[in-house]
Amino acid sequence: MADPQTALRQLPAVTTVLATREAEALVERHGRQATTDAIRKALHDLRQTYLPSGGSALARERAPSPSDVAGSAARLLDTLSTLRPVFNLAGTVLHTNLGRALLAHAAIEAAVAAMRHPVALEYDLDTGTRGERDDHVRSLLRELTGAEDATVVNNNAAAVLLCLNTFALRREAVVSRGELIEIGGAFRMPDIMARAGADMIEVGTTNRTHAADYRNALNARTGLVLKVHTSNYRIQGFTAEVGARELAGIADAAGVPLMNDLGSGSLVDLSMHGLAREPTVREAVQEGARLVTFSGDKLLGGPQAGFIVGDRALIGEINRNPLKRALRVDKVRLAAIEATLNLYRDPDRLASRLPTLRALSRTSGEIHAQALRLRSAMAERIGDAFTVEVVDCFSQIGSGALPLDTLASAALSIRPHGSQSALDGLAASLRRLSRPIVGRVADGALLFDLRCLDDADEPAFLAALSERNADRP
Repeated sequence: MADPQTALRQLPAVTTVLATREAEALVERHGRQATTDAIRKALHDLRQTYLPSGGSALARERAPSPSDVAGSAARLLDTLSTLRPVFNLAGTVLHTNLGRALLAHAAIEAAVAAMRHPVALEYDLDTGTRGERDDHVRSLLRELTGAEDATVVNNNAAAVLLCLNTFALRREAVVSRGELIEIGGAFRMPDIMARAGADMIEVGTTNRTHAADYRNALNARTGLVLKVHTSNYRIQGFTAEVGARELAGIADAAGVPLMNDLGSGSLVDLSMHGLAREPTVREAVQEGARLVTFSGDKLLGGPQAGFIVGDRALIGEINRNPLKRALRVDKVRLAAIEATLNLYRDPDRLASRLPTLRALSRTSGEIHAQALRLRSAMAERIGDAFTVEVVDCFSQIGSGALPLDTLASAALSIRPHGSQSALDGLAASLRRLSRPIVGRVADGALLFDLRCLDDADEPAFLAALSERNADRP
């Protein structure tokens, strides 16, 4: 057996690695101290890899070059950033844990410009006086929804909270028991109502609520009537609910506003793009809701935001609520919102410009062809311990939108020749890449649903797979 210390001396010194062009680039990006520490860690990991064999494995193989070590250090430095890009191949388009909607190119450009330069955020260029930040999106939201006025906050939960606090603080908010939703992250409508200072009045039963239930609950202490679109579940069978148009009439007769929380919210008829139909914001406004709330980063396909559209007088009250300042959006997000909303003014090209809609509307045939194209390259990079096949599968929309509807798709299915632990190890190793690859395990296979992998991202995807083998002894 080779002398371990003699064999390990083949590893390059820290100073030698620092002299490489690759390390110089790392110093420019991360600083000398961080780069040096990463190189030392990379060399330590290599020593730990080769020590069990007494250095014999290193004696048999080509010793890692200084550039190889610099590459390992680069990957270590990349992993220091925990909020980094991943490949979403889990089969959920609007994956809450992976950041939901991808921004359109126009939104990214607008956000970058807002980061690089001062902008007229609250400055009226015509008069030279203070302006309102909502003005940048108000006219667009009015045009796209048909509402009299609009405002924006940092997410839809904030929009709901702000409306309730404005109109039902120390008053009653009437809501159907069948609409007291809970969504991911332990968000519960009753909790939001309590934090807003509203007294929740439940009407009806879990599966059936009637117009009389609402009428009997309305009194002098009622602040608003709340309707919640159950976007993340469905109650089927022996059910009854009061439609928004009828409910708006009941609320108006009592002199209180109807607030319709759409949750995901959509500005277009999704059935035009081959998807199941969801109620649009414009329809909710036309049905008589005096306030409508919806998200920006779900079906709308923009950055995280919460929109409130409705009667001008009510929006004015909301904007005078001190909570509005605490919930407002910054210039970067506002720029991205404006750019995203502008895309909706050109519906003929919306699907090609909005990444969320493009991913949702891809055909299974298109995705299947992509899977066939990638199978051999995937098999080569994964190794002989696994079998790679193309299989049919179903994608989910995600983020509570259209919970009963799935999209026909195709996936690369990876099965181990050995134990399940080999598959678990593969999945873990792919999550440790500088750009992690996230799939899902089902029926003993690791599935990579390709719905969210654009053709333009294929080279980067294959490069990430190749990286997995770079650090192997």
